[in-house]
Amino acid sequence: MQTYIDTYKNMRKRLNAYGYAMWVLEWDLETDHPTGAVDYRAEQIEVLSNEIYALETDKKYNKAIDYLYENIDKLDDLLKREIKKVQKELRLIKKMPKEEYIDYQVLLSKSTSIWSKARENDDFEMFLPILEKIVAYQRKIVRYLQTPELKGYDVLLDLYEEGMTTKEYDVFFEDLRNELVPFVLTATSGKKPLSRKLTKNLFPLYKQKQFNMYLTDVFKFDLTHGVLRTSAHPFTSNFSSFDVRITTRYIENSIESAIFSTIHEMGHGIYEQNINPELKDTNLATGSSMGIHESQSRMYENMIGRSYAFWEAHFDHLKEIFDKELKNVTLLEFYQYINRAERSLVRTEADELTYPLHIMVRYEIEKLLISGKLKAKDVAKRWKRLYQQYVGVRPKDDKDGVLQDIHWAAGSFGYFPTYALGSAYAAQIYYAMNKDFNVENAISDNKIEKINAWLKEHIHQYGQSKSPKELMLLATGEPFNSKYYIEYLKRKFSS
Repeated sequence: MQTYIDTYKNMRKRLNAYGYAMWVLEWDLETDHPTGAVDYRAEQIEVLSNEIYALETDKKYNKAIDYLYENIDKLDDLLKREIKKVQKELRLIKKMPKEEYIDYQVLLSKSTSIWSKARENDDFEMFLPILEKIVAYQRKIVRYLQTPELKGYDVLLDLYEEGMTTKEYDVFFEDLRNELVPFVLTATSGKKPLSRKLTKNLFPLYKQKQFNMYLTDVFKFDLTHGVLRTSAHPFTSNFSSFDVRITTRYIENSIESAIFSTIHEMGHGIYEQNINPELKDTNLATGSSMGIHESQSRMYENMIGRSYAFWEAHFDHLKEIFDKELKNVTLLEFYQYINRAERSLVRTEADELTYPLHIMVRYEIEKLLISGKLKAKDVAKRWKRLYQQYVGVRPKDDKDGVLQDIHWAAGSFGYFPTYALGSAYAAQIYYAMNKDFNVENAISDNKIEKINAWLKEHIHQYGQSKSPKELMLLATGEPFNSKYYIEYLKRKFSS
């Protein structure tokens, strides 16, 4: 037994080193890379992909995993969880022909750059050929990985949120469709007066960056093990709790865009930094799932960052930095501005009320693409129709329509639904945390570390050593229940 464990752990160490190198290349691609280096970088990624493929298909390594999986009950709890995870992840590399696997990795190494150019030029036709290839690969992946229990789109959903299938998601989205769509269309039907200093002003980028650095201190995001950079699409990237990198996006005529994208990504980043360091050499040293991860970012962004209590504590500092831009703007005016509900086109800029409806559009399109009922060439048209139906607004172009997200270019099908699920998780977790202490008081007293500590104890520290369903039970004492989310949204936006 010990020989197999040693073989597995030795290979795991090598794979983690290659994975770290690939991760740094991908981070560089999204932040500071020279555009002329894309093809050269793709060549290096091809070499590294071949090396990783060779390690992951190594007979001795796979024999060790198979043996440990067959004797799973003899392992300690952590190794048991890890072997189950690795066995699941290696299904694709075992079943997909090597040439296809490598070609797909190379395709993805180029696709985000093509997406970026297509979005910049508002040219869906430029992106369409590579989208068609990615969708074709996703359908192949489904065929390779499907089991008697998981078929079709469920295969992809399970990759991001263990235990969640279209059966559960359809019920969840049906609840949102019935409860929220009519509520949203009513709540956003009229225009509420907002301060022109907030809606029409320009906010210098250097001042925005100054306030963002202030926020890293407020939220206790550890800059000795993390960085904050700029990218076209805000994201969090990490390889362990010791190296967690986040990005944001600055828009000169929007004071709130960078603030809330930064708080959102810090929610992800704090989660990763709070994972038990003892997990660092395992394959469990990251968030439990995409949905649990999103629960943290959405909680930090909306339930904390957009609360009146938060801005009672920090609005004066914001006004110090933007002394001219926010002159005579009151706290109440600012609070109403950042919590306005309106029919918008861009998911990352959407208010928390309409946000899940943006996700519902993507969920329905993904289901249709993977089933073959919708062709990639027809996605832009379907996108516009669903936005009109659910959000009450129709995109005039593809830049702020079908091209706005990087996820499909990165091959992340099955990912989007976790965004809405995560927001619903957040409401349930916040409710449970508030039973232990007054969360609003902690926010107004600038004691975010108290919230960090509770979340670390109940969720963060466990990494992937526990499943999403186990964590929800541990943190809230009950299974996932969307009623907390729907009640929270209706209560907040009715008032």
